[in-house]
Amino acid sequence: MTTFQAIIIAIVEGLTEFLPVSSTGHMIIAESVLGVPPSEFVKAFTVIIQFGAILSVIALYWKRFFQSWTFYLKLLIGFIPAVILGGLFSKKIDTLLESVEVVAIMLVVGGVVMLFVDKWFNRPTEPEGNEISSKNAFIVGCFQCIAMIPGVSRSMATIVGGMTRGLTRRDAAEFSFFLAVPTMAAATAKKVYDLVKVPNGGHFDFDFSLLQENLFVLIIGNIVAFIVAILAIKFFIGFVTKYGFKAFGIYRIVVGGAILLLLFFGHELNIA
Repeated sequence: MTTFQAIIIAIVEGLTEFLPVSSTGHMIIAESVLGVPPSEFVKAFTVIIQFGAILSVIALYWKRFFQSWTFYLKLLIGFIPAVILGGLFSKKIDTLLESVEVVAIMLVVGGVVMLFVDKWFNRPTEPEGNEISSKNAFIVGCFQCIAMIPGVSRSMATIVGGMTRGLTRRDAAEFSFFLAVPTMAAATAKKVYDLVKVPNGGHFDFDFSLLQENLFVLIIGNIVAFIVAILAIKFFIGFVTKYGFKAFGIYRIVVGGAILLLLFFGHELNIA
């Protein structure tokens, strides 16, 4: 992976991680368009640069992260479903990550949901700014598991989950951001671990050479993702509070539909 490719993919990650458009799906498409050669490191790169996006949430909402211990308890409760299902279906998830068709279909399906989400669920019953309840945090965490299917969008799943529980658009979006921190931190740590562990008989050794060889692109990728994600979050909160989600639904349908048309007419989209 070249530095230029790393920067473009990191921009895509920063722009899409917290928008309901599927960052994983967009990075898979970006890798295909850029002609990034398939490798285990490329797969790891798209996960590891999420760390930069995590830091953007902490930087923007740092006061919330020092508010009370119950805040962390709610994040833990919301995080539990992803830990369980992610552990049970990790191999199946990795297989799905290799399918452009799955990404395209789920972009369209999710787009249809986004077109009607305001009509269906925009009836907040929880006062804006109130801390989410433990029950609602768990239910939103269950919705987050749907995003293990590439193309769904973790942001979309958790925001819709929050709105079904009576949260306002802003509160649903912000809890989605907060829940991303433990979820993405765990995914990053696991991906790094998988990348450096080397089977050796009945146990594992650790080889950090691949990380060391690509340290520069990893640092650049995280810095770019951090900066772009901050801008994307600020834009998204203002936009969705005022206009809702319909524009994101239209965008998803257009992108997903375009990919399906390309595949239908025989264009190959190779992914890492």
